[in-house]
Amino acid sequence: MAADMTASAPAPGAAAPEGAGAPTGPATPSPRRRRDRHHRGWARWVVLALALAMAVFMVGPFLLMLLNAFKSPADYSAGGPLSLPRGLYLDGLTAFWERVNFPVKLWNSLWTSALVSVFAVLLSLLNAYALGVGKVTGRLWLVGLFLMANMLPQEVLIYPLFDMARMVRLTDNPWSIVIIFTVVQSAFGTYLLASVLGTFPPALLEAAQLDGATRWQILWRIVYPVVRPTMAVLMIFFFIWTWNEFFIPLVMLTSNDNQTVPIALSSLQGDRMLDVPTLNAGALLSLLPTFIFFLIFQRTLTRGVTAGAVK
Repeated sequence: MAADMTASAPAPGAAAPEGAGAPTGPATPSPRRRRDRHHRGWARWVVLALALAMAVFMVGPFLLMLLNAFKSPADYSAGGPLSLPRGLYLDGLTAFWERVNFPVKLWNSLWTSALVSVFAVLLSLLNAYALGVGKVTGRLWLVGLFLMANMLPQEVLIYPLFDMARMVRLTDNPWSIVIIFTVVQSAFGTYLLASVLGTFPPALLEAAQLDGATRWQILWRIVYPVVRPTMAVLMIFFFIWTWNEFFIPLVMLTSNDNQTVPIALSSLQGDRMLDVPTLNAGALLSLLPTFIFFLIFQRTLTRGVTAGAVK
């Protein structure tokens, strides 16, 4: 038996028999697979080229604003908006800062937008909890009504809003802006959160009720942790939307000390004369706070958008 084993063992240095445990290298891809990979590669390059063109198209106005913000009026008149400035001109930033009293406008926009974002999100959560979780008759009709209210143009709302503000003595008062946009923004927030809470598992709520939890405890201990990422996204959007509002604050706020940043920008435009470099400098200063705000809460926005995508 030992002789048989010795005979069957291969001699040292002898090549292993073909197909008997010989190491195999990586399989060579077939021509069809190589063609598919090449085809996907070209499609990927086309998509990247289109995305790059779209990015340039979107960033172009901001680069043009940045270029003209540091250009003197003489350089702008001589070379137009696409020419490079001959030197760093900062008088436009100083002129805008002093002419419109920018710190006061900045503070008005900051605290009104912050309060609207907080109040509108809380109001949206309470409304959506009643519509999405509570047993409300005609829930779909009410959600559709909130959506329709959010689609109304501001020109339709401005006269009754101004009349109601006059009756309660809130004309030329920033709190009128806070109240108006809290209700306006919460219409969209209610629609969105009610749609999210409409798919909430009823078994989880019934189990909490059997354990003795009240409706208030169910809201803050069960429902709120689930919708908190969505509420964070809404808060960011409400802040930026309120910051950029122009028409209603223009009508409601008449005194210089109560106006916001977008109204300050509009004051630079005259009937027959327009200082383009100063206007671009003011637009740059107005953009910086929201840009910094977006950078600070970028991770919060990303987490909120992707929440629920992976369980």
